Amino acid sequence: MPAEAQTRLLRVLSDGEFYRVGGHTSIKVDVRIIAATHQHLEQLVENNRFREDLFHRLNVIRIHLPRLSERREDIPRLMKHFFTRAALELNVESKVLSDEATALCCDLPWPGNVRQLENTCRWLTVMAAGREVLLTDLPPELRSDELVGVAAEAENWQAQLRAWGESQLRAGGTGIMVTALEDMERVMIDTALSHTGGRKRHAAQLLGWGRNTLTRKLQDYGIDDSPSV
Repeated sequence: MPAEAQTRLLRVLSDGEFYRVGGHTSIKVDVRIIAATHQHLEQLVENNRFREDLFHRLNVIRIHLPRLSERREDIPRLMKHFFTRAALELNVESKVLSDEATALCCDLPWPGNVRQLENTCRWLTVMAAGREVLLTDLPPELRSDELVGVAAEAENWQAQLRAWGESQLRAGGTGIMVTALEDMERVMIDTALSHTGGRKRHAAQLLGWGRNTLTRKLQDYGIDDSPSV
């Protein structure tokens, strides 16, 4: 916002009145201001590029909206919403994601955030051949070989687990269920904590456990849970 506009907005916020362009009579207003920015305003204040008094006037109730890549658990629900809306606008049947496509979409970085996600859903509504969206239906720019390979590997985890069990039994192993469960819990706990940035309450919800259960498991397995919230 140019410096002159900052000064004028500050006057409106301070006095609750403004002048029309070319006008000479002040007009009283009773409004609420919602301001949005992707800029680091504190840094702009330090660099004298944004008025500090205006910043404090605006910074009353502050809501931080994390990037889509920081709240991946929202992606399936958002895509379902955008598919429904696109279907209504285009008068077609709403698309649904396959499990493999869902897993891949949740792993994508989405640099364009929600707008990019919405546009992708509209593209798929028009371009995907069937009602179910498969990996091969995704736009080419989203289907890197590496990500598709990761999704395919995740899809085959049950077959890999079966192969592991057979190899353990052939080697004369016993108690393999206990070993498998412990290893699986370790991996899933570490994955959930990594996904939530160490937030134990959120990680416990994703795992389907209570907070106390997760805390006990962390102690049993000697897993470092810092930083945690």
